[in-house]
Amino acid sequence: MNIELDVHTHTLASGHAFSTLQEMARTAADKGLKLLGITEHTPGIPGTCNLIYFRNLHVVPRHMYGIDLLLGAEINILDTHGHIDLDEFHLNKLDLRIAGIHSLCYEPGTREENTHGLVEVIRNPFIHIISHPGDGTAQLDFEPLVLAAKEHHTLLEINNSSLKPIRHKEEARGNNLEILRLCKRYEVPVILGSDAHISFDIANYQYALELVAETEFPEALIMNTSVQQFTDYLGL
Repeated sequence: MNIELDVHTHTLASGHAFSTLQEMARTAADKGLKLLGITEHTPGIPGTCNLIYFRNLHVVPRHMYGIDLLLGAEINILDTHGHIDLDEFHLNKLDLRIAGIHSLCYEPGTREENTHGLVEVIRNPFIHIISHPGDGTAQLDFEPLVLAAKEHHTLLEINNSSLKPIRHKEEARGNNLEILRLCKRYEVPVILGSDAHISFDIANYQYALELVAETEFPEALIMNTSVQQFTDYLGL
């Protein structure tokens, strides 16, 4: 499979990652990517950057070392009503907007309530991608998420990092298999995410691709294979 992009990555600015922006861009270029997304955590995660970081993204070139950059954020979903921790002013400063549930700043509810909240986020016109919906942090029904993602052109991520054995996310494999099978049935595209927190991990989709193979998921529905398809689908 020809991989052209990885759009869920973090730098030192996120507080618990280990490479600089330029190191990430250089490594992405060395790996032959055409597009890299850098999506720092928003303030609900301890140690991450201040909001002024997002206001100042205009200073960073969007083409570096022969590749294009999208600079954005991985925004925290806060509750079962679909509230997020970034306001419209700062959302408008971003090239790319990923939203995800993180246990440090999420108020969980029942499976039905969690699903309702995530559908609301999928419907949010600012949000492009839902990060690691299958990692098991919140109990979810996946069919409504897949159908909402299809309707609103929001991508569901198959997150490689959450599938690593060292993460001990026991539900991640089964959940992501279910997401892939549903997306295959309804012909809904997905995005593979490395969730790289160090440059060496950029475009590392080892575990995600194992699930792609197991489900015989169509390559045409994997957005990492074409920058043009990815940007067209999201209207970037």
